[in-house]
Amino acid sequence: MNFLDITYLKNGNERQQKAYIDLTQLQVFEKLEKYNPVLAGTIPIGIDLPNSDLDIICQCNDHIEFSSTIEQFFSEEEDFEIRTYTQDHLLVTVANFESDHFGVEIFGQDITTTSQNAYRHMLIEHEILNKQDAVFKKNIIQLKKEGYKTEPAFAKLLDLQGNPYEALLKIKP
Repeated sequence: MNFLDITYLKNGNERQQKAYIDLTQLQVFEKLEKYNPVLAGTIPIGIDLPNSDLDIICQCNDHIEFSSTIEQFFSEEEDFEIRTYTQDHLLVTVANFESDHFGVEIFGQDITTTSQNAYRHMLIEHEILNKQDAVFKKNIIQLKKEGYKTEPAFAKLLDLQGNPYEALLKIKP
């Protein structure tokens, strides 16, 4: 699965197809091309809930320029918000708004997108889902419905110890 090219969404489940339509209509990947955008999270791997948003991760080293670009292209979208803050000793910029079918979150930090934890988690989770049976996937979704975040749900079912976000990264896809 090539998660770096969103065309895979066209042939996916109903929500993935809607994600493709929204992202294409908004031209998110074209407008943010300079920042190497990647759709990460639960929608690409089919374990999303009805309220799951489209998580687009980007690499940016100039947060003022990145914020300006996002504002230029998306500030007119419904419920638009943008903020820059420090997370885990790194500066991050996060923008949120609503598309036709989803909440959209654009996340930027000065790390290549394929090295960001969101992308790495998604690859590992995808690999695990491919090795497990349908019951495992159903149980992940059920735990998420009960309030678990994705990584803690995987950690629980896989009996991973310690911080679930770190433990998951130790699994080689």
